[in-house]
Amino acid sequence: MLQVKELPDAEVLKKFTKRYPDANIEQVLQFLTFLRVASDLSNSLDQFLGSYDLLQGRWWVLLLLMREDDFSSVPSTLAKQAGVSRATMTGLVNGLQRDGLVSRVTDSHDRRQSRVRVTAKGQSKLDEVMPDYYQRLNKLMSVFDKEQGEHFMTLLLALKSQRHIFE
Repeated sequence: MLQVKELPDAEVLKKFTKRYPDANIEQVLQFLTFLRVASDLSNSLDQFLGSYDLLQGRWWVLLLLMREDDFSSVPSTLAKQAGVSRATMTGLVNGLQRDGLVSRVTDSHDRRQSRVRVTAKGQSKLDEVMPDYYQRLNKLMSVFDKEQGEHFMTLLLALKSQRHIFE
């Protein structure tokens, strides 16, 4: 994904308003700053997970599996939960299986279907990563007190409710 490292300032954006009068400079700056921060956080998370030989996609698959009572799920469900295609999920599962972090097992109810299950090695990997992750996450989010954190969540949910605007 292409990311603009240097956000435009109000003067630069004023040039756009001459051509596109509907542009609200303050809102454009707010949106671009939000995207920039989200991208920076995602990149930082990638670097952090990379230090544990994980990528975000593979980490999320392990976390999704850990949500399940039996630590397993079918690939199509995982793809839906992760918001990726089945082909993408197949690639993620293949990589996790190659590294011994998950295994494929035959579904006991439908022998035509396989389930993906976290292995002991996969659980061990999460046990290694998650304490450090939660410590870092706590430090990151400590920039907000309780009230600010609740307000932040309200704002994020308000933005989420409008995501269809770009669809």
